[in-house]
Amino acid sequence: MDRRSFIKTLAAGAVATQFMSPAKLAASPFAAGSSALGAGRLPKRLKAGDTVRMVAPASAVQDRHHVLIAKETFEQLGFKVQLGEHVFGRYGYLSGTDQQRAEDVNKAFADDKVDAVIAVRGGWGCNRILPLLDYDMIKQNNKVLLGYSDITSLMNALYVKTGMVSFHGPNGYSYWADFQAQQFKDMLMEGKATTMRNYKEKEETLTMMTNRTTTVNGGKAQGVMVGGNLTVLTSLCGTPYFPDLRGKILMLEDVGENIYRIDRFLSQLQLAGHLDDVAGIVFGHCTECDPGGGFGSFTLHEIFEHYFKPLGVPTYTGAQFGHIRDNHILPVGHVVELDADAATVSLLGSAVKTVA
Repeated sequence: MDRRSFIKTLAAGAVATQFMSPAKLAASPFAAGSSALGAGRLPKRLKAGDTVRMVAPASAVQDRHHVLIAKETFEQLGFKVQLGEHVFGRYGYLSGTDQQRAEDVNKAFADDKVDAVIAVRGGWGCNRILPLLDYDMIKQNNKVLLGYSDITSLMNALYVKTGMVSFHGPNGYSYWADFQAQQFKDMLMEGKATTMRNYKEKEETLTMMTNRTTTVNGGKAQGVMVGGNLTVLTSLCGTPYFPDLRGKILMLEDVGENIYRIDRFLSQLQLAGHLDDVAGIVFGHCTECDPGGGFGSFTLHEIFEHYFKPLGVPTYTGAQFGHIRDNHILPVGHVVELDADAATVSLLGSAVKTVA
Protein backbone atom coordinates (compact mmCIF):
# COMPACT_ATOMS: atom_id res chain seq x y z
CA MET A 1 0.00 0.00 0.00
CA ASP A 2 1.44 3.41 -0.97
CA ARG A 3 1.53 6.34 1.44
CA ARG A 4 -1.55 8.11 0.07
CA SER A 5 -3.63 4.91 0.29
CA PHE A 6 -2.30 4.33 3.82
CA ILE A 7 -3.32 7.83 4.89
CA LYS A 8 -6.79 7.51 3.32
CA THR A 9 -7.30 4.24 5.17
CA LEU A 10 -6.36 5.85 8.48
CA ALA A 11 -8.61 8.84 7.86
CA ALA A 12 -11.54 6.63 6.85
CA GLY A 13 -11.17 4.56 10.00
CA ALA A 14 -10.96 7.64 12.20
CA VAL A 15 -14.02 9.24 10.58
CA ALA A 16 -15.95 5.99 10.92
CA THR A 17 -15.67 6.17 14.70
CA GLN A 18 -17.94 9.20 14.69
CA PHE A 19 -20.86 7.01 13.57
CA MET A 20 -20.25 3.81 15.53
CA SER A 21 -22.26 2.61 18.49
CA PRO A 22 -20.39 2.78 21.83
CA ALA A 23 -19.88 -1.01 21.77
CA LYS A 24 -18.47 -1.02 18.26
CA LEU A 25 -16.34 2.01 18.99
CA ALA A 26 -14.76 0.34 22.02
CA ALA A 27 -13.82 -2.64 19.85
CA SER A 28 -12.57 -0.53 16.96
CA PRO A 29 -8.82 -0.40 16.25
CA PHE A 30 -9.31 3.36 15.98
CA ALA A 31 -10.85 3.67 19.45
CA ALA A 32 -9.18 6.32 21.58
CA GLY A 33 -6.56 4.85 23.85
CA SER A 34 -6.17 1.69 21.72
CA SER A 35 -4.31 3.47 18.92
CA ALA A 36 -2.41 6.73 18.67
CA LEU A 37 -3.89 6.96 15.17
CA GLY A 38 -7.50 7.02 16.35
CA ALA A 39 -9.95 9.84 16.92
CA GLY A 40 -10.06 11.20 20.44
CA ARG A 41 -12.56 10.95 23.28
CA LEU A 42 -15.01 13.86 23.22
CA PRO A 43 -15.71 15.98 26.32
CA LYS A 44 -19.28 16.91 27.14
CA ARG A 45 -20.84 20.02 25.61
CA LEU A 46 -20.78 23.12 27.81
CA LYS A 47 -23.82 25.18 28.71
CA ALA A 48 -24.49 28.46 30.46
CA GLY A 49 -24.22 28.06 34.21
CA ASP A 50 -21.50 25.41 34.05
CA THR A 51 -18.38 25.83 36.16
CA VAL A 52 -14.96 26.48 34.65
CA ARG A 53 -11.71 26.48 36.59
CA MET A 54 -8.82 28.75 35.67
CA VAL A 55 -5.38 27.22 36.07
CA ALA A 56 -1.86 28.50 35.40
CA PRO A 57 0.20 25.42 34.45
CA ALA A 58 3.05 27.39 32.91
CA SER A 59 4.45 30.90 33.44
CA ALA A 60 3.59 33.16 36.34
CA VAL A 61 0.95 35.81 35.81
CA GLN A 62 2.72 39.15 35.97
CA ASP A 63 -0.32 41.21 36.96
CA ARG A 64 -3.13 39.86 39.15
CA HIS A 65 -5.58 41.89 37.05
CA HIS A 66 -4.87 39.50 34.16
CA VAL A 67 -6.45 36.69 36.18
CA LEU A 68 -9.37 38.87 37.21
CA ILE A 69 -9.96 39.92 33.59
CA ALA A 70 -9.92 36.26 32.53
CA LYS A 71 -12.39 35.43 35.29
CA GLU A 72 -14.74 38.25 34.32
CA THR A 73 -14.52 37.26 30.65
CA PHE A 74 -15.89 33.79 31.33
CA GLU A 75 -18.50 35.16 33.68
CA GLN A 76 -19.65 37.33 30.77
CA LEU A 77 -19.88 34.13 28.70
CA GLY A 78 -22.33 32.79 31.28
CA PHE A 79 -20.12 30.54 33.41
CA LYS A 80 -19.35 30.20 37.08
CA VAL A 81 -15.61 30.63 37.51
CA GLN A 82 -13.27 29.10 40.05
CA LEU A 83 -9.57 29.90 40.37
CA GLY A 84 -6.92 27.25 40.81
CA GLU A 85 -5.05 27.46 44.09
CA HIS A 86 -1.82 28.66 42.49
CA VAL A 87 -2.98 31.01 39.72
CA PHE A 88 -1.37 33.87 41.65
CA GLY A 89 1.64 31.77 42.65
CA ARG A 90 5.26 32.51 41.84
CA TYR A 91 8.25 30.19 41.68
CA GLY A 92 10.95 31.84 39.59
CA TYR A 93 9.21 32.54 36.28
CA LEU A 94 6.61 29.82 36.92
CA SER A 95 3.25 30.12 38.67
CA GLY A 96 4.30 27.71 41.39
CA THR A 97 6.48 24.67 41.83
CA ASP A 98 6.05 21.81 39.37
CA GLN A 99 4.14 19.86 42.02
CA GLN A 100 1.82 22.79 42.76
CA ARG A 101 1.00 23.43 39.12
CA ALA A 102 0.43 19.73 38.44
CA GLU A 103 -1.83 19.51 41.50
CA ASP A 104 -3.94 22.39 40.17
CA VAL A 105 -4.44 20.55 36.87
CA ASN A 106 -5.14 17.20 38.54
CA LYS A 107 -7.61 18.75 40.98
CA ALA A 108 -9.44 20.57 38.19
CA PHE A 109 -10.04 17.32 36.34
CA ALA A 110 -10.84 15.32 39.48
CA ASP A 111 -13.52 17.74 40.69
CA ASP A 112 -16.94 16.58 39.45
CA LYS A 113 -18.29 20.10 39.86
CA VAL A 114 -15.84 21.49 37.28
CA ASP A 115 -16.98 21.27 33.65
CA ALA A 116 -14.03 22.88 31.85
CA VAL A 117 -10.39 23.74 32.49
CA ILE A 118 -9.11 27.04 31.09
CA ALA A 119 -5.43 28.01 31.03
CA VAL A 120 -4.96 31.62 32.12
CA ARG A 121 -1.80 31.98 30.03
CA GLY A 122 1.01 30.07 28.35
CA GLY A 123 4.70 30.99 28.43
CA TRP A 124 6.77 28.03 29.58
CA GLY A 125 6.49 25.25 32.14
CA CYS A 126 3.92 22.65 31.02
CA ASN A 127 6.63 20.18 29.96
CA ARG A 128 7.90 20.10 33.53
CA ILE A 129 4.58 18.91 34.95
CA LEU A 130 3.81 16.18 32.40
CA PRO A 131 5.34 13.35 34.51
CA LEU A 132 3.30 14.51 37.53
CA LEU A 133 -0.16 14.33 35.97
CA ASP A 134 -2.59 11.55 36.89
CA TYR A 135 -3.48 10.35 33.39
CA ASP A 136 -5.64 7.44 34.58
CA MET A 137 -7.79 9.81 36.62
CA ILE A 138 -7.95 12.40 33.83
CA LYS A 139 -9.07 9.72 31.38
CA GLN A 140 -12.02 8.97 33.64
CA ASN A 141 -12.90 12.67 33.97
CA ASN A 142 -12.79 13.88 30.41
CA LYS A 143 -13.71 17.59 30.12
CA VAL A 144 -13.01 20.62 27.95
CA LEU A 145 -9.46 21.97 28.15
CA LEU A 146 -8.78 25.27 26.34
CA GLY A 147 -5.51 27.09 25.77
CA TYR A 148 -2.61 27.53 23.37
CA SER A 149 1.09 28.41 23.13
CA ASP A 150 2.84 26.45 25.92
CA ILE A 151 -0.44 24.60 26.57
CA THR A 152 0.46 22.72 23.36
CA SER A 153 2.49 20.22 25.38
CA LEU A 154 -0.36 19.64 27.83
CA MET A 155 -2.95 19.09 25.08
CA ASN A 156 -0.82 16.71 23.04
CA ALA A 157 0.32 14.77 26.09
CA LEU A 158 -3.28 14.30 27.21
CA TYR A 159 -4.24 13.08 23.73
CA VAL A 160 -1.34 10.61 23.69
CA LYS A 161 -1.94 9.32 27.23
CA THR A 162 -5.74 9.47 27.49
CA GLY A 163 -7.14 9.96 23.98
CA MET A 164 -8.78 13.19 25.15
CA VAL A 165 -9.86 15.87 22.68
CA SER A 166 -8.83 19.36 23.83
CA PHE A 167 -8.98 22.78 22.23
CA HIS A 168 -6.21 24.97 20.84
CA GLY A 169 -7.58 28.49 21.19
CA PRO A 170 -7.50 31.66 23.26
CA ASN A 171 -6.21 31.44 26.82
CA GLY A 172 -8.22 33.01 29.62
CA TYR A 173 -6.22 36.22 29.39
CA SER A 174 -6.26 36.44 25.61
CA TYR A 175 -8.20 38.98 23.59
CA TRP A 176 -11.87 38.04 23.91
CA ALA A 177 -14.46 39.88 21.82
CA ASP A 178 -17.37 38.86 19.59
CA PHE A 179 -15.20 36.74 17.27
CA GLN A 180 -13.74 34.63 20.08
CA ALA A 181 -17.04 34.40 21.96
CA GLN A 182 -18.87 33.18 18.85
CA GLN A 183 -16.15 30.59 18.16
CA PHE A 184 -16.44 29.31 21.72
CA LYS A 185 -20.24 29.13 21.64
CA ASP A 186 -20.41 27.50 18.20
CA MET A 187 -17.88 24.74 18.88
CA LEU A 188 -18.03 24.08 22.61
CA MET A 189 -21.59 25.01 23.58
CA GLU A 190 -23.63 24.27 20.47
CA GLY A 191 -21.45 21.46 19.13
CA LYS A 192 -21.30 22.82 15.60
CA ALA A 193 -18.92 21.30 13.06
CA THR A 194 -17.20 24.60 12.37
CA THR A 195 -14.93 25.59 9.49
CA MET A 196 -11.83 27.75 9.85
CA ARG A 197 -11.32 30.19 6.99
CA ASN A 198 -9.59 33.54 6.98
CA TYR A 199 -11.88 36.54 6.82
CA LYS A 200 -11.38 39.77 4.89
CA GLU A 201 -10.67 42.79 7.03
CA LYS A 202 -12.81 45.88 6.53
CA GLU A 203 -10.63 47.27 3.76
CA GLU A 204 -11.60 49.58 0.92
CA THR A 205 -9.45 47.59 -1.48
CA LEU A 206 -10.28 45.61 -4.60
CA THR A 207 -8.61 42.49 -3.27
CA MET A 208 -7.78 40.97 0.09
CA MET A 209 -4.57 42.53 1.44
CA THR A 210 -4.38 41.05 4.95
CA ASN A 211 -5.09 37.59 6.35
CA ARG A 212 -3.85 36.04 3.12
CA THR A 213 -2.99 32.36 2.80
CA THR A 214 -0.53 30.50 0.58
CA THR A 215 -1.10 27.03 -0.85
CA VAL A 216 2.11 24.98 -0.79
CA ASN A 217 0.54 21.72 -2.01
CA GLY A 218 -3.05 21.60 -3.21
CA GLY A 219 -5.68 18.98 -2.45
CA LYS A 220 -7.79 17.72 0.43
CA ALA A 221 -6.92 15.46 3.33
CA GLN A 222 -8.76 14.05 6.34
CA GLY A 223 -7.31 12.93 9.63
CA VAL A 224 -7.03 13.59 13.34
CA MET A 225 -5.61 17.04 14.09
CA VAL A 226 -2.62 17.37 16.42
CA GLY A 227 0.11 19.93 17.03
CA GLY A 228 0.06 23.57 18.04
CA ASN A 229 3.05 25.75 18.82
CA LEU A 230 6.04 24.54 16.77
CA THR A 231 8.67 25.34 19.41
CA VAL A 232 6.76 23.58 22.17
CA LEU A 233 5.77 20.59 20.04
CA THR A 234 9.37 20.07 18.95
CA SER A 235 10.48 20.13 22.59
CA LEU A 236 8.43 16.94 23.08
CA CYS A 237 10.37 14.99 20.43
CA GLY A 238 11.85 11.82 21.87
CA THR A 239 9.52 11.83 24.88
CA PRO A 240 6.50 9.61 25.66
CA TYR A 241 4.28 12.65 25.19
CA PHE A 242 4.96 13.31 21.51
CA PRO A 243 2.00 12.37 19.28
CA ASP A 244 2.26 9.86 16.44
CA LEU A 245 1.95 12.06 13.34
CA ARG A 246 1.22 9.26 10.86
CA GLY A 247 -2.01 10.00 9.03
CA LYS A 248 -2.55 13.18 11.06
CA ILE A 249 -3.41 16.74 10.09
CA LEU A 250 -0.54 18.71 11.63
CA MET A 251 -1.25 22.28 12.74
CA LEU A 252 1.64 24.58 13.59
CA GLU A 253 2.18 28.20 14.61
CA ASP A 254 4.83 30.19 16.43
CA VAL A 255 5.81 33.55 17.85
CA GLY A 256 8.99 35.53 18.43
CA GLU A 257 11.35 33.09 16.70
CA ASN A 258 13.97 34.08 14.16
CA ILE A 259 13.50 32.39 10.82
CA TYR A 260 16.61 30.25 11.27
CA ARG A 261 15.02 28.79 14.41
CA ILE A 262 11.86 27.88 12.49
CA ASP A 263 14.23 26.17 10.04
CA ARG A 264 15.88 24.36 12.97
CA PHE A 265 12.61 23.11 14.47
CA LEU A 266 11.24 21.85 11.15
CA SER A 267 14.61 20.21 10.45
CA GLN A 268 14.36 18.34 13.75
CA LEU A 269 10.88 17.07 12.88
CA GLN A 270 12.09 16.05 9.44
CA LEU A 271 15.25 14.29 10.63
CA ALA A 272 13.26 12.40 13.25
CA GLY A 273 10.95 11.12 10.49
CA HIS A 274 7.87 12.75 11.98
CA LEU A 275 6.87 14.53 8.77
CA ASP A 276 7.16 11.48 6.52
CA ASP A 277 3.59 10.23 6.75
CA VAL A 278 1.50 13.22 7.80
CA ALA A 279 -1.80 13.51 5.92
CA GLY A 280 -1.69 17.30 5.65
CA ILE A 281 -0.26 20.46 7.22
CA VAL A 282 -1.74 23.82 8.10
CA PHE A 283 0.59 26.53 9.39
CA GLY A 284 -1.04 29.49 11.11
CA HIS A 285 0.68 32.76 11.89
CA CYS A 286 4.34 33.04 12.72
CA THR A 287 4.02 36.27 14.65
CA GLU A 288 7.16 38.41 14.92
CA CYS A 289 9.21 35.70 13.21
CA ASP A 290 11.84 37.87 11.57
CA PRO A 291 15.28 37.26 10.05
CA GLY A 292 18.18 37.26 12.47
CA GLY A 293 21.45 39.12 12.04
CA GLY A 294 24.10 38.22 9.49
CA PHE A 295 24.46 38.51 5.74
CA GLY A 296 20.95 37.53 4.80
CA SER A 297 18.10 35.15 5.39
CA PHE A 298 15.61 32.84 3.81
CA THR A 299 12.01 33.98 3.83
CA LEU A 300 9.45 32.02 5.82
CA HIS A 301 7.85 30.97 2.54
CA GLU A 302 11.17 29.54 1.34
CA ILE A 303 11.51 27.56 4.58
CA PHE A 304 7.97 26.21 4.24
CA GLU A 305 8.59 25.28 0.60
CA HIS A 306 11.81 23.48 1.54
CA TYR A 307 10.23 21.25 4.18
CA PHE A 308 6.61 20.91 3.05
CA LYS A 309 6.71 20.87 -0.75
CA PRO A 310 8.53 17.50 -1.09
CA LEU A 311 5.97 15.81 1.18
CA GLY A 312 3.34 16.16 -1.54
CA VAL A 313 0.48 16.31 0.98
CA PRO A 314 -2.13 19.11 1.11
CA THR A 315 -0.53 22.08 2.85
CA TYR A 316 -1.30 25.75 3.25
CA THR A 317 0.11 28.53 5.41
CA GLY A 318 -1.16 31.80 6.87
CA ALA A 319 -4.25 30.28 8.51
CA GLN A 320 -5.96 32.45 11.09
CA PHE A 321 -4.74 30.93 14.33
CA GLY A 322 -1.76 31.41 16.60
CA HIS A 323 -0.46 34.42 18.51
CA ILE A 324 -2.92 36.82 16.89
CA ARG A 325 -5.99 38.68 18.08
CA ASP A 326 -8.64 36.63 16.26
CA ASN A 327 -7.34 33.17 17.06
CA HIS A 328 -9.54 30.36 15.75
CA ILE A 329 -10.31 27.45 18.05
CA LEU A 330 -9.10 24.10 16.69
CA PRO A 331 -9.48 20.62 18.22
CA VAL A 332 -6.45 18.54 19.18
CA GLY A 333 -7.43 14.88 18.78
CA HIS A 334 -10.51 15.33 16.57
CA VAL A 335 -11.03 14.47 12.90
CA VAL A 336 -10.96 17.32 10.41
CA GLU A 337 -10.79 17.87 6.67
CA LEU A 338 -8.10 20.18 5.34
CA ASP A 339 -8.67 21.80 1.93
CA ALA A 340 -5.40 23.41 0.90
CA ASP A 341 -6.88 25.01 -2.22
CA ALA A 342 -9.81 26.64 -0.43
CA ALA A 343 -7.59 27.30 2.64
CA THR A 344 -10.06 25.82 5.11
CA VAL A 345 -10.08 23.32 7.95
CA SER A 346 -13.49 21.78 8.72
CA LEU A 347 -14.49 19.64 11.68
CA LEU A 348 -15.95 16.30 10.62
CA GLY A 349 -18.67 16.13 13.23
CA SER A 350 -19.05 17.82 16.59
CA ALA A 351 -15.96 18.02 18.80
CA VAL A 352 -18.09 17.72 21.95
CA LYS A 353 -20.74 15.26 23.10
CA THR A 354 -24.04 16.83 22.15
CA VAL A 355 -26.13 14.19 23.97
CA ALA A 356 -25.67 12.61 27.40
